[in-house]
This record gives sequence, structure tokens and C-alpha cells, in this order.
Amino acid sequence: MAGGAIISTKGGKEYPGELNGRVLWTCIVAAFGGLIFGYDLGISGGVTSMNSFLKEFFPSVYRKESSVTPSDDQYCTFDDQTLTLFTSSLYVAALVSGVCASTITRVFGRKITMLLAGILFCCGALINGFAQAVWMLYVGRIFLGFGIGCANQSVPIYVSEMAPYKYRGALNMLFQLTITIGILVANILNYFFAQIEGGWGWRLSLGGAAVPAIIIIVGSLTLPDTPNSLIERNKHEEAKEQLLKIRGVPNVDEEFNDLVAASEASRLVKHPWRTLLKRKYRAQLIFAIAIPAFQQLTGMNVITFYAPVLFKTIGFGTNASLISSVITGVVNMLATFVSIFTVDRVGRRTLFLEGGAQMFICQVIITIAIAAKFGVSGNPGSLPVWYAYGLVFFICLYVAGFAWSWGPLGWLVPSEIFPLEVRSAAQSVNVSVNMIFTFAIAQIFTSMLCHMKFGLFIFFAVFVVIMSIFIYVFLPETKGVPIEEMTVVWKNHPYWRKFAEKEENHGRELYNV
Repeated sequence: MAGGAIISTKGGKEYPGELNGRVLWTCIVAAFGGLIFGYDLGISGGVTSMNSFLKEFFPSVYRKESSVTPSDDQYCTFDDQTLTLFTSSLYVAALVSGVCASTITRVFGRKITMLLAGILFCCGALINGFAQAVWMLYVGRIFLGFGIGCANQSVPIYVSEMAPYKYRGALNMLFQLTITIGILVANILNYFFAQIEGGWGWRLSLGGAAVPAIIIIVGSLTLPDTPNSLIERNKHEEAKEQLLKIRGVPNVDEEFNDLVAASEASRLVKHPWRTLLKRKYRAQLIFAIAIPAFQQLTGMNVITFYAPVLFKTIGFGTNASLISSVITGVVNMLATFVSIFTVDRVGRRTLFLEGGAQMFICQVIITIAIAAKFGVSGNPGSLPVWYAYGLVFFICLYVAGFAWSWGPLGWLVPSEIFPLEVRSAAQSVNVSVNMIFTFAIAQIFTSMLCHMKFGLFIFFAVFVVIMSIFIYVFLPETKGVPIEEMTVVWKNHPYWRKFAEKEENHGRELYNV
């Protein structure tokens, strides 16, 4: 059996380089691209729980919610496809832009794609903030999606390429950290904007997305491009100068020569999408598809962008539901620091497996708690305060498990496992799969809650078990491996090495012929 193998990477190359102020600053600025994704995740759920917003754009949902009595089925209060389309339409646009951004990233560089992300997101924020009709909301969401697709495609690659390999995991997780900061800020703003008299606070919530967009626009204009991208565009002297600056050592010849060699191999690839399907990339492609799919099937984004709606459904008032989502946002952000400080010490596999076990246990407890009070009728009767807070506690524990495992690692691992010649295309696959599953879950969540009741959490718990087994059996450890030397972990893995070996044998047979 191939399972459980932790592959030794000793004997691989160890490039010189320290974590200096320049590389830390560039990675922090680039990682702020996660703000726009996080802000949207947090803001959309809060806005859709504001009565003034529902009354203006989704009056049928508002009337349904206003007429609900304690004896009615609370599970189905927000089951409306036009409302969920407001949330989920963004992810279809992100899917499309993620694919297109692959070419932009490869031809024009990573920082240009980040700049484009900020501009598109800013346009979407302004359209939504000034919306007068439902169609304007959808158009704004599409622009937001275009921006998120570009950011999610370029930022993880940028940080992985800039970071010294010994610190790549921690620095790459800054992207996830800024996502959690964006979620938290959005939750706090939703709470305060909901208090504004006149019911126009939702405009500030939606229009406020322009702020993180401007941050990434300004940030991208100040960033250098990565040595990998510069070499890819035949700017060798500039690339070496940049590599010397970010590594902080007098000699980077070995790493530079390997980057040039990788770039020359990359130029032989005229069709990266077709090349990505070759047998030797089978393992990496499977993970580029499986990890983002599993990341969404943890159910975390359901908690994130429907937290206010969910808390409102299980018995909290409007303001109480918003403040509860703020609490989960704080937990999400703080728990991400755990992964930042441990990922390059304990490794990716350990965090994946611990987080999976923690999420599964919490999902089972949450299921039992909701089933005991709501049953299948959806009528909780009187919900004791201690019971509600206990439920929030286990939801927070679940969020923490995700925040130091599948949350950041879902972006880190796919961005570091591909060679340069297919890296941009592969990251587009990663983003596209992520957005497909995010869209699907966002679109059907309220219907699933209505029909599956408390069983919804068991649905996600089953997938957590499946994905944990998948990681245990098939994922090799990638900590401490230079990004351009990553093929060694696949060649040494007891299952995946047969793909590399057969590809090499096939190549030798063709050569002999």
C-alpha cells in the first residue's frame, strides 16, 4: 500500500538565501491580494441577512422571512435561488477569468495580473455600491469575480516564486491570512453598517470593497516581478539582479542557472494546457483538482458566506447573528497564524490530517446539537442561551481546524508542486476547480439546508473523512524542497513514481527508435 509514506528530500539542492526585509515586504504586499477574496466572502453573507437589502432587491425573501413564526420550518427560511445567485454568480466569473489569467500571467508577468485584479474588483465594488436594480448587483458581482479570479491565479504563484524555499510555506500562507482578515473586516463592517438608520448601510458594505481593491492596485504598482517570470520573458540580467536582492547573499548562481534551465524547458512547451495532461504530470494534476474541490467540500465557505444567515436560522436575532459571524472571523484569522508558524516545521501532511480530524469531530457534535433542538421539523422552540453559545463554540473550533489546515494549504500546495512550464496553466486549473465547487455549494446550500436539515453537516463530514484518507495515502511531504526541484518528491513516492518512471522509459524508447 502506498499510504502514509513521508518522502525524504535529502540529497536535493539547498539554495542559499535568508528571509530578509525585502522579500518579506514584497510577499506581504502581494498577499494583500487575498483581501479582495476575503472581503467578498464575508460581506455577501452579512448583506443578505440585512432586512433593508432584502426588502429592496429580494422582496419575496423579505416577506417570507418576516412572516416566519417560531413554529415554522426554520431550515427553509432563506431557500430562494435568486438570492443565492447573487452570492454564487461571482464564482462563475472567477472561473472564467482564472483561465484567461493563465495566459496573462505567463506572457506579461504576475504583477500585471494582480494589477488587473484590483482594477476589475474596484469596478465591481462601485457598481454594487450604487446599485438601483437587481441586474446591477449581478453585473457588479461578475466584475468582482473577474478580479478574484485574476488575484487567486497570480498571488500564490508570485509568493511561492519570491520566497526562499525554507520559508515558502509560511510566506505563502500570508495569502490565506489576508483572506481571513478580509472576512473579519467585512463581518465587523456588516455589524456596524446594519445599525445605520434609513437602511442604506448595505451600500457601504458592498461599496467598501473598493478599499481592498485600491490596496492591491497600489501594491502591485510598487512590486518587482519574480525572477522566474523575468527569465521567462528573456530579462535575464534583471532577473539575476532581483534574485540577488531577495536572497540577500552574494552568490545565487546555482539557483539562477536552475531557473534558466527551467525556463528553457518551459519554452519548448508551446501548448501548456495539452502538456499538463501528460502522464508525468498526472500526480500534480490530480492534486490541482482534488485539493481545491475538497477544500470547498469541508463546508467552510458555507460557514463563511452564510454565517449570519445560518446563525439567524438557528435562533439568533439579526444583530446577534452578525456579531456571531464576527467571532468566527476572529477565530479564523488567529488560527491562521498557527499554520504560518508551524507549516515549515511540522509539514503540510501533519496539518492536513490534524485539521481534518478536528473538523470531523466538530461537525458530528454540531449535527447532534442541531438535530436535538430542531429535529426534522425545523422548530427549535425556545433556544437556551447556553445552548446557542455552545453551538457557536464548536463552530469556532471547526473554523480553527480549517484555518490552520485546508484553508491555507489549499492554496499553498497546488502553487508549489508544478514545474515552470505548466505552472500558470496548473494554477488556473486550481482556481477554476475552486470556483466551480464554490459556485455549486453557494448556489444549492440553502436548498440543501431546507431538504437535508441537520444532515447537511454530516454530508460535509463524510467528505472530510474521504479527503483525509486521500491526503494520508497519496500526498508526499513538500516542506523544505526548492520549488524548481519539486519533481523529486513524486519520483520517490511509492505510488506516483511509477508515472514518472514510465514517462522516462517511454522517452528513452522513442530516442532509441
